[in-house]
Amino acid sequence: MTLYSKIIGTGSYLPRQRVTNADLTAQLAAKGVETSDEWIFSRSGISARHFAAPDQLSSDLAVAAAKQALAMADKQPHDIDLVIVASSTPDFYGSFPSTACIVQRKLGMTNHSAAFDVQAVCSGFVYAVSVADAFIKAGAHKNVLVIGAEVFSRILNFDDRTTCVLFGDGAGAIVLTASEEPGILATKLHADGSYADILSVPGNLANGAIAGSGFLYMDGPAVFKLAVSVLEQVAHEALEHAGMTAEQLDWLVPHQANIRIMKSTAKKLNLPIEKMVVTVDQHGNTSAASIPLALDAAVRDGRIKPGHNVMMEGVGGGFTWGAVLARM
Repeated sequence: MTLYSKIIGTGSYLPRQRVTNADLTAQLAAKGVETSDEWIFSRSGISARHFAAPDQLSSDLAVAAAKQALAMADKQPHDIDLVIVASSTPDFYGSFPSTACIVQRKLGMTNHSAAFDVQAVCSGFVYAVSVADAFIKAGAHKNVLVIGAEVFSRILNFDDRTTCVLFGDGAGAIVLTASEEPGILATKLHADGSYADILSVPGNLANGAIAGSGFLYMDGPAVFKLAVSVLEQVAHEALEHAGMTAEQLDWLVPHQANIRIMKSTAKKLNLPIEKMVVTVDQHGNTSAASIPLALDAAVRDGRIKPGHNVMMEGVGGGFTWGAVLARM
C-alpha cells in the first residue's frame, strides 16, 4: 500500500491588537519617523497587521492555532505523534528548548510524541510540511501537527520605516495524516546561502548579551528581485514533479510578503488573480505563519474545497524558498 500525507485540519490565530496603517503612522510620527497609509499600501498592499501582547509568546499563538486545526481534524492532542513548529521568533533566544516542545507541553500531550523546530524564516512552513510529508510517507509517523508561529514585532526596529511597517504576528496550523488517498502531491525546497546578508537578524548571543543587532535587516530591492524569480521556478518544479500544469491549479496560496511579488508570481504562472488567496492586506507579513494563516482563511470561508489543487510557496532569509502542491 502506498502511503500519502493529507491535510485534514487547518487553524489560525491572530493577536487581539490590530494595528492599522493609520495607527502605525501615528506611533511612528511620535518618534519622528515619517510614513503614511498611502506610502505603506502602495509599496506592499498592507493595510493592517496584528501585534502580540507583551506576555504572548510564539508558543501561545501556536497553541491557539493548533487547537483549531485539531478540532477540524477531529483529533485530540494525544493522537498526534509529531509536532513541528516553524518560527524565526522562538520562545527562547537560544532556541532551546524548542518551541515545539513548549507547544507539546501547553497542549497537554503526554504521549512522548517527537517535537522539534524548523528554521527557514518565511519559507519555514513549506519546509516543515515537506519534512512532515517525508516522515508520514516513510511510515515513521501517522498524525503530524505542523505550525507556523511568529511574533515578529519583537525584532522590528521602529526607527526603520522600510521594515517595521511590513510585518505582523500570528500563527497558522495544519494536521497532516497518513492516507491511501493522495494529498501532498509534490514538495520542492531550495536554499542559497550566498544571499544570507539580504535578509537577516545580524546578531548573535555572546556572554549573555546580543553581539551585533537583534533587529531585522532587509535589502528590499534585492529580496524582491530574487523572490519574483525563484517563486515561478519552484512552482513549475513542483507541478512537473506531480505531472501537472498550472492550468490544473485551483488556488495559489503564496507567502504573504508583498502584493506586488504575489501578483507577479500569479501572472508568470498564467493564473488569474481571483485564484490567489490574499491576506497580506490585513495580516502583513507574518513570516512562517503567513501561508497557513491564508490557507485556513480560504478553507473556512469555503473558497478552498475538498479535491482542490493548491500550490503553497514561499521565500525567506537564508536565502530559502520552496513549494508544496497539495490536493485538499
